[in-house]
Amino acid sequence: MLPKPHIVNLPVYQPGKPIEEVKRELGLQEVIKLASNENPYGCSPRVRAAIESELANISLYPDGSAAELTEVLAGHHGVNRDQIIFGCGSDEIIALIARAFFLPGDETVMADATFSVYKSNADIEGAVSIEVPLLDGTHDLDAMLGKIGAKTKVVWVCNPNNPTGTIVSDCELKSFLDQVPDHVLVVLDEAYAEYVTDPEYSDGIKLLSKYPNLIVLRTFSKIYGLASLRIGYGIGQPGVIKLINQVREPFNTSRIAQAAAKASIIDHGFVADCRAKNRDGILYLNEQFDRLQLPYFPAHGNFIMVDVKTPAVEIFQSLLKLGVIVRAGFPKYRNHIRVTVGSTDQNAKFIAALENVLSEQGARV
Repeated sequence: MLPKPHIVNLPVYQPGKPIEEVKRELGLQEVIKLASNENPYGCSPRVRAAIESELANISLYPDGSAAELTEVLAGHHGVNRDQIIFGCGSDEIIALIARAFFLPGDETVMADATFSVYKSNADIEGAVSIEVPLLDGTHDLDAMLGKIGAKTKVVWVCNPNNPTGTIVSDCELKSFLDQVPDHVLVVLDEAYAEYVTDPEYSDGIKLLSKYPNLIVLRTFSKIYGLASLRIGYGIGQPGVIKLINQVREPFNTSRIAQAAAKASIIDHGFVADCRAKNRDGILYLNEQFDRLQLPYFPAHGNFIMVDVKTPAVEIFQSLLKLGVIVRAGFPKYRNHIRVTVGSTDQNAKFIAALENVLSEQGARV
């Protein structure tokens, strides 16, 4: 067998252990997972009814165009139906963009500590990733502009950025977009947009009419709580969406996912409640990190990246033994962990466990 030469040494994604497996291995009754930026409050109560109504149709293929969901989403965002594309999570839209636009040797620009799927998909297509260092945990848009060249096809901006949780402002983003050449596609990944409360934040969808080379990604996995159903979407100009649709598989989202997403998008009260609870959780964690004298990046999504002042992998392992799963192993931030903002109870248990681990670390030193 002869695969593409440039994929032979690509790393395989390593998922975290399932909660039940961790419980068995460590003999724990309770394990709190704060590693994947999931919604601790679940999903809209309307989703269950929507899913149950689809069970009778489980033997039927889904609507390949997601027509009903497209209609609802277009109305929600004030765009046309032909501006929307759905994927198996927004991850698939990223992969489809790479498939549609990259030839081997093309260049793509991104931050050096951002969502890893941008680079992995560029690698698969043989594109060259130019990674620009973050500036205080935030996209350095001026430096990214300086890296755009004749071979650049796509620029990726994650806002809020994963894993740091920082944002670029509306003013900064518009200034950036004004200077990006028209032939370069800008992918604005707003997976956590619904959590943001900062008035300086930019709603990328409102910028689409001015910037035809922009596509905005959103997902139902985060604030809508549909992570297991794998459904996300992109919104852009019809010509851009058509190109991406040309490389999309016909039935890439399920009937159940479409029905659940349609029920979720209209439950504005659930979204507002989750946003408010998440903001309260961020404030609590900020206060606790300040008390513990641990620096952290400003959090605008549903997670916080905090400097634990010691190799993060060691903290991760120690927290795991106490039944708390966080995220570590970021090459550019080896002393940082990323923790999802959980429920009030989960946040308190995380802080208690972290304080316990840090005390033990101090005692050993």
